[in-house]
Amino acid sequence: MQNTPLRFRARSFVAFALVPEAPVDEWLKGVDRWIENSPGFFTGRPVVLDLNALKPEVSQIGALVAQLAERGIRIYAIESKDIAELGSDLPPLLIGAREAVVEEPAASAEPAKAEEPAASTSLIIEDPIRSGQSVYHPQGDVIVLGSAGFGSEIIAGGSIHVYGTLRGRAIAGASGNRHARIFCRRNEAELLAVDGWYRIAEDMEPSTRGAAIQAYLDEGAILVTALN
Repeated sequence: MQNTPLRFRARSFVAFALVPEAPVDEWLKGVDRWIENSPGFFTGRPVVLDLNALKPEVSQIGALVAQLAERGIRIYAIESKDIAELGSDLPPLLIGAREAVVEEPAASAEPAKAEEPAASTSLIIEDPIRSGQSVYHPQGDVIVLGSAGFGSEIIAGGSIHVYGTLRGRAIAGASGNRHARIFCRRNEAELLAVDGWYRIAEDMEPSTRGAAIQAYLDEGAILVTALN
């Protein structure tokens, strides 16, 4: 009887990385606030627990994973440069993660050759985004020609442009782009986020509600300002 060979395939997925900071209790309150304003955000999404900033003892990791599980956040892997091994009762230790490094090109005596322009990675949506609908485009910008309804969600690796009314949640720079921005003609958003930093409706200045705005990061804080 011939044995059937095993088949392996390499797959890559975009995961959300949670980066806890001390004090953990205060950080968890921030998680609770996010979940309150974005219920179901982590449901069905792969989440990595990045412990490089917190640097906890291995004995403390289990309690943190359990606290996140109580909030409906299932950790499928842990990332830490300071931990060599985890117990079988914890999610696996992530290995082989790569970081993008930008280096200054070496000087060359030969003139640079003209390069073909890179293909656009923008996603253009002509129809309105309905309430409860989710748009996820990690490769670039998302451009919405209409409006986005309450309870909708737009997640982009780059910037987000909404030429109508922006309601619901807009999350730009989701792949780690701190230069991403959010633009809309009328701001009625429930939540605006750039590279993991966020503002909810209650935290925005009243003058920016119902106005044309842009949201961007400035020294670790997300600013929401009117567009002139």
